[in-house]
Amino acid sequence: MTENKEELNKQETTEEVDEETKAKIDEILGETEADLSSEEVPEKTKEELLQEQLSEMEDKFLRAQAEIANMRNRNIKDREAAAKYRSQDLGKELLPAIDNLERALAIEVTDEQGESLKKGIEMVMESVLHAMKSAGIEEISAMGEIFDPNLHQAVQTAPVEGNQKSDEIINVLQKGYILHDRVLRPSMVIVAQ
Repeated sequence: MTENKEELNKQETTEEVDEETKAKIDEILGETEADLSSEEVPEKTKEELLQEQLSEMEDKFLRAQAEIANMRNRNIKDREAAAKYRSQDLGKELLPAIDNLERALAIEVTDEQGESLKKGIEMVMESVLHAMKSAGIEEISAMGEIFDPNLHQAVQTAPVEGNQKSDEIINVLQKGYILHDRVLRPSMVIVAQ
C-alpha cells in the first residue's frame, strides 16, 4: 500500500509540474505571437512570385546562351588548331628520311654513275622539302645565329675564336624544323662560349 501512495504522490507532483510547464509554454507562445503580430511581414503577391520566377528563368537562359557561345568559340579554335598543325605527325616521321637523304648527298662521288645517282637524290630531296614547306614545315636557321633554347639544343660548347660572339652557333650537327610556331625538332648545335 505504501507503494501505491508513493506512486500517487509522484503522479500528483508530475501533474503539478506539467501544469506549471504548460502555463510557462502558453506564456512564451503568447509573447511570440504578440511579437509576430506587431511586426508587419509583407506577404508576396502571386504576381511578385511569378516575377521572381521569371527573373530566375531569364538568368538561367542567359547563362545557357553564354555557355553555348563559349563552347562554339572553343570548338572553332580547336578545329583551327587541328587544321594548322595537321601535318605535325607526318613531319616528325619524315625528318629521319630527310636526314638520311642529306647524308647521302654529303658523300663524295667520282664517277658518272655516282653523279647521276646523286642528282636523283637531290631531286627527291627538293620534292620532299617543297612538300614540307607547303605544309608549313620549315628548317630552323641556326648557323651563325645566337643560341635560342626554344629553337636550338646545345650538345657541345667550344671556345670563342676570331670574330665569333659568345653564344653564337658555330656548327649544326642536326637540322631542326618548325611547323608554324611549333618546334618539331630543335637544331642540335655547337655553341661558342
